[in-house]
Amino acid sequence: MRRVYLDNNATTPLLPEVLEAMLPYFGERFGNASSIHHHGQETRAAVECARELVAGLLGCRASEIVFTSGGTEGDNLAIFGLVERGGHVITSTVEHHAVLNACKRLEELGCEVSYLAVDGRGLIDPDDVRRALRPNTKLITVMMANNETGVLQPVEEIGRTAAEADIYFHTDAVQAAGKVPIDVKKIGCDVLAISGHKMHAQQGVGALYVRKGTLLQPMIYGGRHERSRRAGTENVPGIVGLGKAAELAVAAFAQEEDKKMAKLRDQLESALLAKIEAAGVNGAGAPRVPNTSNIYFDYVEGEALVIALDLKGLAVSTGAACSSGALEPSHVLTAMGISPARARASLRFSLGKQNTAEDVDFAAQLVPPTLAHLRELSPIYNTATAVHS
Repeated sequence: MRRVYLDNNATTPLLPEVLEAMLPYFGERFGNASSIHHHGQETRAAVECARELVAGLLGCRASEIVFTSGGTEGDNLAIFGLVERGGHVITSTVEHHAVLNACKRLEELGCEVSYLAVDGRGLIDPDDVRRALRPNTKLITVMMANNETGVLQPVEEIGRTAAEADIYFHTDAVQAAGKVPIDVKKIGCDVLAISGHKMHAQQGVGALYVRKGTLLQPMIYGGRHERSRRAGTENVPGIVGLGKAAELAVAAFAQEEDKKMAKLRDQLESALLAKIEAAGVNGAGAPRVPNTSNIYFDYVEGEALVIALDLKGLAVSTGAACSSGALEPSHVLTAMGISPARARASLRFSLGKQNTAEDVDFAAQLVPPTLAHLRELSPIYNTATAVHS
């Protein structure tokens, strides 16, 4: 059976070039990067080379990069590292749970959190951020790209607001890195998190940009690794892979691969919406990363459609992988004003660098008949069509 993977926002496959770069550090180059002998200095050089490459992706200094275990740790390090008891935090209702649950924990610890609403496209209003500022506001944390819809937030405007108020600004760029160009200076953020496995590197590695001069309290105590910002022996193979993925992403932007991916995404949307009634794009009209499409198919349960498509060789999802199996509809879609029924009927299609036009054609051919079969079994759909006929 042919299998096509269109769930790259959950995780991406390792690119061959990334795996090749990593392989030596699983074997002969095994040294601890903190050791001063040959073996340690060999791996230290690899770590610092990767740091330069990640810095090149984000437009910052290598010394401002802290390697982590991924996006969740990066988000938590930024939030808990900058906010103390009694402080106030501004965030949005569509953040990843790595941010939302961290903010809930802050509330339990005696902090105040303002959760700003989004409009029907999933966008936050920068003026709402300004209006939410308080004398004790310590941090604004708003994601760059949404993991479910791909919607890009106006982070540069929010960054200017934070700078004018002299408040720390953190952005979760996990779903933006490698998909759209990132320049931390243009954004004006103080901290920014990325994750390797969302950009064709290994699971279990990520990076946090920390602007020079930002006083970040560590979460993990131990040695002086990462300039005392994140203790623990470095994951050298993962860091090397992340560096290579960053290098490949920069090269891809130079060749406008992001525009080519957006074209494939648009082709998929057009093909599906031309063939399927009672369907549409969640977040349409908002700026989005080029690989992500969240489409609702009324009168079906999204989980049932995901399973039916998987049995025929197509991997997609109903939303965030960390929320799979949840009974509640997507918090992102409901925050956009989408009904629970429509939110449950929505699927996320997310492309990766490995996907081709043939993969898009496969999905465009497979989804309509699979959906039609499920709708035939739906009494709600049959009642609705009877009323309109």
